Amino acid sequence: MSASLVLTPETIHRIRFQDCDMLGHLNNARYLDYFLNAREEHALQHYALNLGQLSQELNAGWVITKHHLAYLRPARHAETVRIRTQLIHFDNSSLVVEMQMLREDGLQLKALLWSEMAFVRLPGGTRTEHSDALMDLLEQLDVQEVDYDPDGFDERLRELRKQFKKARKGEDE
Repeated sequence: MSASLVLTPETIHRIRFQDCDMLGHLNNARYLDYFLNAREEHALQHYALNLGQLSQELNAGWVITKHHLAYLRPARHAETVRIRTQLIHFDNSSLVVEMQMLREDGLQLKALLWSEMAFVRLPGGTRTEHSDALMDLLEQLDVQEVDYDPDGFDERLRELRKQFKKARKGEDE
């Protein structure tokens, strides 16, 4: 694997007023925008993948087929959050990206998202296989430490909550 590839990139984002509900919390539907915008930025910045350009070149692209999203703690207006994204599974025609929204210090999980995506031919939208070059890239980006199970979202959530709780306790000492 290339030493320059960051498997779990992260960026800082400020929660904007127009994205919040009347309680000053990030609107539930807007979490998806924050997560997907962060992943697009990560793909461009860390992997030189312009997803729109790639889909034009290949006449194919990824479409979301399913989301698993857990809201744990509110993200509040004007708060700064950290968003991490990582590829946790792929096969010849699909992939799963895990996205975490954290407190700015990275020690508390606010939301967890798994986005399942199918690679489809454009414009028809029929499933197609990743090219050999894409398979090679996905192999390099796959985070092996996450044991992906299609029905394992709740288990992964429990695992992460334990990890963050342990990390916070370690910081308090």
